[in-house]
Amino acid sequence: MFWSSTASLSVGGSVSLCLRKSLSCLTLVALSVLPLGMMSEPAAAYELFGFKFFEKETEPVETVPDPLPYTTELTVSGGQEDLQKSLKAVSLLVTKEKQSPSGQAGLLSRGLADLDRLVAQLYTSGHYGGTVDIRFNGTGLETALETGTIPGARPVVTTINVSPGPQFTFGRIEIDAAGADGPLLSEEPSFWGLTPGDTASSGKILQAESRIVLVLRGRGYPKAKISERVIVADHATNKLDVRIAVETGPQATFGTVSVGGTEVTDPEFVARQAMIPEGTVYSPKELEDARKRLNNLGIFSSIRLVEGDVIGPDGRLPITIEVSERKRHVIGAGASWSSTEGFGTEAYWRRRNLFGRGELLSIEGSVGRIGNSELEEMEYSARIAFEKPGAFGPLTKFTTSLGAKQEAPDAYTSRSVTLDAYLAREFSEKLHGRAGAEIFYANEEDAFGTGDYLLVGLPADLTYDSRDDKLNPSKGIFAAAAVEPAYDTLGQNAMVFLKATASSYIALDKAKRFILAGKISGGSILGPSVEDIPASKRFIAGGGGSIRGYAYRNVGPRVDGEVAGGRSLLELSGEVRVKMTETIGVVAFVDAGNAYSDSTPDFDEPLKIGVGAGIRYFTPIGPLRIDAAVPLDPEQDDPDFALYVGLSQAF
Repeated sequence: MFWSSTASLSVGGSVSLCLRKSLSCLTLVALSVLPLGMMSEPAAAYELFGFKFFEKETEPVETVPDPLPYTTELTVSGGQEDLQKSLKAVSLLVTKEKQSPSGQAGLLSRGLADLDRLVAQLYTSGHYGGTVDIRFNGTGLETALETGTIPGARPVVTTINVSPGPQFTFGRIEIDAAGADGPLLSEEPSFWGLTPGDTASSGKILQAESRIVLVLRGRGYPKAKISERVIVADHATNKLDVRIAVETGPQATFGTVSVGGTEVTDPEFVARQAMIPEGTVYSPKELEDARKRLNNLGIFSSIRLVEGDVIGPDGRLPITIEVSERKRHVIGAGASWSSTEGFGTEAYWRRRNLFGRGELLSIEGSVGRIGNSELEEMEYSARIAFEKPGAFGPLTKFTTSLGAKQEAPDAYTSRSVTLDAYLAREFSEKLHGRAGAEIFYANEEDAFGTGDYLLVGLPADLTYDSRDDKLNPSKGIFAAAAVEPAYDTLGQNAMVFLKATASSYIALDKAKRFILAGKISGGSILGPSVEDIPASKRFIAGGGGSIRGYAYRNVGPRVDGEVAGGRSLLELSGEVRVKMTETIGVVAFVDAGNAYSDSTPDFDEPLKIGVGAGIRYFTPIGPLRIDAAVPLDPEQDDPDFALYVGLSQAF
């Protein structure tokens, strides 16, 4: 690295940090340059030209010995308020004024650190000929460092005077990344954010270097690095010339994949699931995709993909997958509550990595409507499930489950047993699908009487999910569609179940404090009359996951005043979500929907509408949700208002 300049930065009126081409100056300059791209938060860590700055400091756990109080005033010549604000933000003397340092040595140390920070911030703002003068009771920093004392009154009056000098702009820009076949980077300097005439922020140089290396790695050069940086500041023209030389190294292809750190897991299974394509051109995206696939197995607490130190003579780059396995046994529990449905609780036991190839065995149980029903009218469920990843290739998973449950909303009582088996396929990071078979037996009592059903079905579904956060999304789309042709062997009726839902999220500001969220769901049952369809599979709306404010599964066609359910459904929801603080948010929402007797909504019955508001408390595992809703058109068994408590957003 070579610097050429005739300017100087004076400290305390006596120390000069020159930018000439001399070794003695070079060390001082390098240590005083801020990483190109200073942020507004002084606690963050940055690196520039191999040197780290702004390391996050831990708060002292004990009382500071011999505390030395002081006051600080920072001024910038020329009245540049924005620059003054950014300098104050990085100054320890300013930001930690209320936290007295330990004695004179502590205050001098803080001043010396400020020198680096303030000069670095000047470079970030494009000022390469400024001066920083730090004084304690009128004594310059250099003098105080030599004597080790700060004479004068207490508290110590600290002044920081900054003369930023002219703002530099970029002059000549050169980027050299040549290979055996000629230049590897043909893009103009502006492509990397370095445009002649623009403000010569040091941050732009570092960002350009990072992007250059990233692009070269993406083109198959895993060992690409910045080999030389030459920056020349011309104080006669206030121009900053930049030359960046890149050492690309050879282009590589993926070599052998090895696995380390496994205890129970089969290493061959890990390598197969990673799907790193041996023999193809090196790609960081392939490695990131491999890491995500392994993480989705749910059996590892950490995953590292380590690139080999040396590329072999055949141009192959060996990859080592280092993993750490999670605990194999998991026990969990959850709870929910609403004023219309009462308490609900669930618990599960899981055994990960059952046979060492990512298998998962789950035993789950739940109890619902606690407190709102008699014992025999409560809801119960139990289920045992098994998953086998990589059943027919790394992207295909086999699942099967056996479950039994009792559902007891006001509309019906159903006791059922379900046996199913699926093959699930990951088509891309966002698109997933399943197809399988299901046997469903139910004994049910509803408005039409009592009946038994034995359905054999072939369910399939497709899911697209581009949300940035599944529990608290601020952007993206979630969409799912399901179809199941089924045949009731007892009633000798054929039917087809169709269901689709989609939700979308839009942030109205960069901080993502104002979010608009919308959801639409619909469904249809093709086939026999309503009474020939199991009540638990008919469409009935209402409740916390449907139309808030109305009783659970209490909106739909009625027979003699009792909800019977229908063969089609339409539901709409809209929310405005506002994050008031880092932990508290508020929500206003409108839900609408209804179920209809025909296979398509006829709208003879208008949509039922519920309105309400809620509070969100944001926790590390998701937002705690409390919603209150009012039904605008209540019917029999609907409450005047309803409360809902749960984890995550409503949708």
